[in-house]
Amino acid sequence: MGLTAHRTWKFNVPHSFGVHHAVAPDPYRGHFGRDDVDAGQKYAADVKQVLDFATSGQVAAFIAESIQGVGGCVVFPDGYLKHAYEHIRAAGGLCIADEVQAGFGRTGTHYWGFETQGVVPDSVTMAKGIGNGCPLGAVVTTPKIAAALSQRIHFNTFGGNPVVCAQGKAVLEVIEEEKLQENALKIGSRILTGLHQLKEKHNVIGDVRGKGLMLGIELVKDRRTKEPAKEECAQVVETAKDMGLLLGKGGLWGQTIRFSPPMCLNEQDADFLLEVLDQSLQKA
Repeated sequence: MGLTAHRTWKFNVPHSFGVHHAVAPDPYRGHFGRDDVDAGQKYAADVKQVLDFATSGQVAAFIAESIQGVGGCVVFPDGYLKHAYEHIRAAGGLCIADEVQAGFGRTGTHYWGFETQGVVPDSVTMAKGIGNGCPLGAVVTTPKIAAALSQRIHFNTFGGNPVVCAQGKAVLEVIEEEKLQENALKIGSRILTGLHQLKEKHNVIGDVRGKGLMLGIELVKDRRTKEPAKEECAQVVETAKDMGLLLGKGGLWGQTIRFSPPMCLNEQDADFLLEVLDQSLQKA
């Protein structure tokens, strides 16, 4: 829990020793927007600031989602991870990509979210999509890093479960055989287009963003001030549920509706999603 910068998981006790947080590279709410071609490099400069002023100059590792999930489906500006990784590696640290939500073809254009940023991490953490509902998580890393585990005690109760591993293998085969990455791009593009159309219709939508079947709309009370529309977001989620559509929400204030549906979604499903969302937004 010490790694997260989200207050939802923070408690009123001392914790997070040795953990530092860099500013979120959010092109919608941050200092540098999508109209700034150097936004990625500028946000990454904050990582260097943290290294220079909050650490000894040497760090163990830097971990980041390739696209923020619970944080509100925030897509980082181009170049952010590239420059952030450069700063971390210069300080002797490892770069860890959290692919729990963005991995396994969900972005459509790439199998891994970090590929959209043009980087290669030292370690990759993965779960959820890898098991398609069964409890499975994994870490992939370099041979050198993996070898270090032979010098340490590593224990867990359910590690290496053969049944769950067989399920994970089957999931990987289905993703490839049924071309689910291609489907994520096709159906995700259809939904994204529809979400932009809904933004033109509903002023409560401040921003539309995402890649493939990892999409989000941020709701605001006023597009100029960007005041989070927390209550409206909760209402939309409840109304949609009553109409047969389950939605998730995220963001610091619970103001962002997140769409990470099954990757086997079809066009009829996408149209149903957009229709229900349209009606739910009208009642917000």
